[in-house]
Amino acid sequence: MPQKELNIRNKKARFEYHLEDIYQAGIQLSGTEIKSIRNGKASILESYCIYNNGEVWIRNMHITEYENGSFYNHKPRADRKLLLNKKEIDKIEKFLKTKGNTLIPLKLFLSEKGWVKVEIACAIGKKLHDKRQDLKEKDDKREMDRALKR
Repeated sequence: MPQKELNIRNKKARFEYHLEDIYQAGIQLSGTEIKSIRNGKASILESYCIYNNGEVWIRNMHITEYENGSFYNHKPRADRKLLLNKKEIDKIEKFLKTKGNTLIPLKLFLSEKGWVKVEIACAIGKKLHDKRQDLKEKDDKREMDRALKR
């Protein structure tokens, strides 16, 4: 059975943050959550990750209730546990102890085995002048591409 491509991304992440380390993590999900995600009914735009008692959790990730899920349905914005190795969790804990550092999800995807995974990144927030510089570089690149096309 061919798997359809899952393309749920956090497009603002690279604009808002300097990305340091990137990890791939599994997510602990229930049956109706996985069905909604495979239908593309999830959003990670406003979500972030936290470290709590030796575990990493994703907060504020919205997964729409499954339309055929009767009373077994899940809560749309519940905290969900991320599945990482102990070494990765220790690195993340050490990174998050510094003020201004955060852990954000970049994209949600299906692995080759059909498991839902999330790509998370250790990030540092950008200042306003950094964002302006990125926009300027993007505009310059667009102008160069237009000039080369002519």
